[in-house]
Amino acid sequence: MFQQTRRKTQFQALVAMAELLYHATVRNVRSSHGNAVIGLILQMLQAMIMLAAFYFMFSVLGLRGVAIRGDFLLYLMSGIFLFLTHNKAMGAVLGAEGPTSAMMKHAPMNTAVAIWASALGGLYTSILAMFTMLLIYHIVVTPIWMPHPMAAFGMLMLAWGTGCSIGMIFLAIKPWAPGFVGVVSTLYQRANMIASGKMFLANTLPSSMLAMFDWNPLFHAIDQARGYAFINYFPHNSSVAYPVKVMVILFMVGLMGEFVTRKSVSLSWTARS
Repeated sequence: MFQQTRRKTQFQALVAMAELLYHATVRNVRSSHGNAVIGLILQMLQAMIMLAAFYFMFSVLGLRGVAIRGDFLLYLMSGIFLFLTHNKAMGAVLGAEGPTSAMMKHAPMNTAVAIWASALGGLYTSILAMFTMLLIYHIVVTPIWMPHPMAAFGMLMLAWGTGCSIGMIFLAIKPWAPGFVGVVSTLYQRANMIASGKMFLANTLPSSMLAMFDWNPLFHAIDQARGYAFINYFPHNSSVAYPVKVMVILFMVGLMGEFVTRKSVSLSWTARS
């Protein structure tokens, strides 16, 4: 009632929003685990367990010959890191705080900041764990060399972006059908264990099998990342344009759906009559 408001310039509003986003991201990262070091170790442990499982499976089944000629562990990591980043981004956006959250009672906070904070928090932990594992592997085991490291990192960001866009679709539907979204999102994450293509190369697939995987934007991102990470692999059955188009379309549809849901959602939805 007696509060005086000051008009901010566009630059001041941008700085204030960036500061709010920073604090919300830090809060989101720290909410996953109170100790930042232990949270990083747990993230690395998840990747190492999956890496060890695939290494053992490839060795026992004798499938190492179908991998790219070069560093076999780097071949596995190029798929696992993008897979984990994609799924973590989708889960983070899906689990972002909604309009009925207690945090939304604070004036500067809004759902857009909450969504971006969740997405950036997941990206931060994924990138930190990835670079830590690659550094340890580079120093302890063997030096890592990539012909196009920045382009390969761009494919990691593309996997993160497509995960965020799919998470936006699920987030918009979640208040209307929470049980359905929970089942479908879990099925999508489990299906990506195979549909992401991290266990094989797109160039080795016949056209009949390629149609089963090329719908998945993560499949294209992983295959293109291996083309940038290995000098002797040239992906012919995947593209960068497809996941970019899917990401933009799904993100815009998710934003529109989230806007409609935010205007309709109420705490009384879950109340018993």
